[in-house]
Formats: sequence, structure tokens, C-alpha cells
Amino acid sequence: MKVNLSDAEWKLMKPLWDRAPRTMMELTALVREDTGWSKSTVITMLSRLEAKGAVRHEEGLRAKQYYPLIRREEAARAETESFLSRVYGGSLGLMMSAMVDSHALTEEDIAQLSAILDKAKEDGR
Repeated sequence: MKVNLSDAEWKLMKPLWDRAPRTMMELTALVREDTGWSKSTVITMLSRLEAKGAVRHEEGLRAKQYYPLIRREEAARAETESFLSRVYGGSLGLMMSAMVDSHALTEEDIAQLSAILDKAKEDGR
């Protein structure tokens, strides 16, 4: 399932991916310092995430328990594809060329990319 998350929605998904289930009050406490969100804002955001199919809830003994329905990797892949499409017309090569031209890659970045490409070759891609 391909779900595009807003920046705000990522803020709620991260603690759910780290440990689920979580209650609305737990989520509010976890994001309050970073976002300043009130309980009602978190409720609104959770409703949006449920409507998108990214989150589900179960009725708990005292509070609803929220669970992620999408994996972090799926969301990251969708975000990456969306970014590449918007900014570089879908071209990973164009993005990498821009990174190289701007000297934005460290030696560690280059080593990681080389390892990823070597693995892709080994996998026959």
C-alpha cells in the first residue's frame, strides 16, 4: 500500500514504529515538546492517519490502542519516490549528479553508495 505522509504525520508515525501499541495520551506526551500539539490536535492527526490507512486502533481497557498499518520502509520508499518525482523528474541519476556537483557527499556516503550498488549488481538488478 502506498501512503504519502505529511511532515506532521511522520511525527506521529515515528513513535508508533518505535513501539506499538500506543495510546493517544502517550503519543501526545511524546510529540508535545517537539510540536506543541494538544490532545485535540493529536486526535485529529490520528483520525487523518486512520483515514489514509496508515494507522488503526483497538479499544483498550481504558483507552484506544493505536498501531501502525504501514511499515516505516514502505513510507520511506513512497516519500523517496515522491521527492524524486517532484524535484528531479523521477531521475535518481540526476539527483546523484547534483549531489556530486555540490560536493554534498562525504567519503562515508560514497562508501555506502558503492556498497549498495555492489549489492544490487550481485542481486542481478
